[in-house]
Amino acid sequence: MSGICEGRIVAITGAGRGLGRAHALAFAAEGARVVVNDLGVRLDGSPGSGSPADRVAAEIRAAGGAAVAHAGDIATSEGAASLVRCALDTYGRLDTLVNNAGFLRDRMLVNLDEDDWDAVVRVHLKGHFLPLKHAGAYWRAEAKAGRTPVARIVNTASGAGLAGSVGQGNYSAAKAGIVGLTLVAAAELGRYGVQVNAVAPAARTRMTERTFADAMAAPASGFDAMAPENVSPLVVWLGSAASAGVTGRVFEAEGGRITVMEGWRPGPTADKAARWTPAEAGERARELLSAAERPWPVYGAEG
Repeated sequence: MSGICEGRIVAITGAGRGLGRAHALAFAAEGARVVVNDLGVRLDGSPGSGSPADRVAAEIRAAGGAAVAHAGDIATSEGAASLVRCALDTYGRLDTLVNNAGFLRDRMLVNLDEDDWDAVVRVHLKGHFLPLKHAGAYWRAEAKAGRTPVARIVNTASGAGLAGSVGQGNYSAAKAGIVGLTLVAAAELGRYGVQVNAVAPAARTRMTERTFADAMAAPASGFDAMAPENVSPLVVWLGSAASAGVTGRVFEAEGGRITVMEGWRPGPTADKAARWTPAEAGERARELLSAAERPWPVYGAEG
């Protein structure tokens, strides 16, 4: 196999199914050697059966590529460190990290248990931070040793993290945190040859096909806009050396559409150069809001 990732070593979390599997196959098709991570849990994070990571790695090898399975829990420091070690022990280095692992425990906020909050934030947000931390430490050491890498991190955000999603307060908060983490990591790790970006995908996976069943259904014929394979080309490009100079950005990918997301930035402003009274502040705030762009509606909100 040859392509824009020829010879690169890529580790992908949550790569046993859905988007992660599509990414793994796409990287392999472009010449990468892939570390396929998946804990093999059910949709709600409870223990599952079988090893989806082994199946995807075998699928890549059967197609003529190179892949190894990794079943560690990347939301633990040891599991995340072992993911990096797996790449180093098997292939001698690590070039690209794709953080993709996650699951759902959807509830309206007043019904959301603390355990459901902690579990989702742990896997999505901590499960991005820890692999990023250990991979970043490896790349920093390489740079300090005079071997500055051409390293890439691609994080998985969500429209829920950018706009919010009713019934998904824990998931929305975790995904918004991933966007913030992406911006900080891009700023901190750039000096070591590391680029960090995020993709907010819209695709049919175990997490979306129930929550948004009608929107995610495959068509009887024609282009399947919600197929997870549609998102992978952008992820592969961001994970390749060809994306040089692109860092600290958030993209949305859906079907055949790619969008560069433009995040929080100053809008209409008023400066009194003195302290406002509450009534004055409220009056001026309303004036500013009337001149500002309206925010995206929260997914699932009425009206």
